[in-house]
Amino acid sequence: MMEGSSSLSPTTQRLAGKVAVITGGASGIGAATARLFVQHGAKVVIADIQDALGLSLCDSIRSFASDSVNFVHCDVTSDSDVGAAVDAAVAKHGRLDIMFSNAGIPGSPAISILDLNRADLENVFNVNVFGAFNCAKHAARVMIPARKGAIIFTSSVVSVTAGMGPHPYTASKHAVVGLAKNLCVELGEFGIRVNCVSPYGVLTPMLAKHIGLYDKEVGERLISESGNLKGAVLEEEDVAAAAMWLASEESKYVSGLNLVVDGGYGTTNPGFVEAVKRL
Repeated sequence: MMEGSSSLSPTTQRLAGKVAVITGGASGIGAATARLFVQHGAKVVIADIQDALGLSLCDSIRSFASDSVNFVHCDVTSDSDVGAAVDAAVAKHGRLDIMFSNAGIPGSPAISILDLNRADLENVFNVNVFGAFNCAKHAARVMIPARKGAIIFTSSVVSVTAGMGPHPYTASKHAVVGLAKNLCVELGEFGIRVNCVSPYGVLTPMLAKHIGLYDKEVGERLISESGNLKGAVLEEEDVAAAAMWLASEESKYVSGLNLVVDGGYGTTNPGFVEAVKRL
């Protein structure tokens, strides 16, 4: 449906008239969110370091929603890059309503702290935490004068569990949730909502590369078998739908929430890492 024409009427478009910047928007969850946001009436700026993928995605979306999306090269670790992406959205559309800080990296797959060094930690924090900080800062710069807006961070189920991911990645996602909660207090005065969406495993290109598993069927079976909720597989579009709810007026009084989309996995912690090792 999202690859084809936008068949939703204006009355059912939940983001009609809104302008969004999506970092890490060229692939995976970011790309699914860009398609869904546009389908629901938003103007979207895709910000990513993957230029070819980003431009190709824009062409695909323009086939059913012309002039609703454009791409800017953006490394979220660069304050100036993030500032330029926000400025591009404002210059083209006159406003910024939604910042979806989605760019992230898993870092080294090493599990033991004995196999990690400071560079591993710094690399992950530069993207996942400092990148999120840059997104929030530049979004707030535009949203505070407007006295409204929604800032959403992609965190992870590892922000509410233990032992599922490498130390740098897990620590970074806990930090993102902490940043979101602090920002929700500061920015609430200006009508700006700040939330996180924290998914369980989604077989994005990033996760497939991280665990060395590129067979979609096998990967989805692994995620399903190690998850708590049976009969369903978490997909990129499901996370995009959660982000859209947080961006829409349907969640107008929701701020400081870490929306965990994990089928109850965080209540059981069944050991995703052990399943990967057995595979």
